[in-house]
Amino acid sequence: MANLLQTKTFGVVQETRPLPDGRPIEKTFVTHPGGVVLLPLLDDHTILMVRNYRLVLQEWLWELPAGTLEPPESPRDCAARELREETGYDAASLEPFLEFHTAPGFCNERLRVFVARGLTHVGQDLRSDEFMTVEKVPLSEAVTKACRGEFKDAKTIATLCAWALRTRQGQP
Repeated sequence: MANLLQTKTFGVVQETRPLPDGRPIEKTFVTHPGGVVLLPLLDDHTILMVRNYRLVLQEWLWELPAGTLEPPESPRDCAARELREETGYDAASLEPFLEFHTAPGFCNERLRVFVARGLTHVGQDLRSDEFMTVEKVPLSEAVTKACRGEFKDAKTIATLCAWALRTRQGQP
């Protein structure tokens, strides 16, 4: 394995891996520790979202709070930390909801989604390079916008649309 690049958040490696038929192939891909996404429910009808300035895009995006694991941190601990940092809330419960890979064609990043309930405001704690505001949004409005393609952030779209499907099928 050749380590082509290593940053604080991700790496780029090149290695030989076997295909399903056994033939070896050289593949270059991004390694990532994974991350979390939060669906913070203030109540059954209201969620917290953030307006997040994304420097790479030079745009403000509507997003669910999220963040990168800091190994050896557990996904649940990461979820609690990111919820507090980005929204200024602590949760009485963090329930696992969904897992998915963001771009499995070239990256091993896996996101774990948690539903946060029993929220208590404690104050936002952003890093110096983060610019975001917290917004209380009707859940039905957020789901409608996600499913209509009005949001641009994939993890937000996936989480909200999956939540809508699950709740419409009578699952909590």
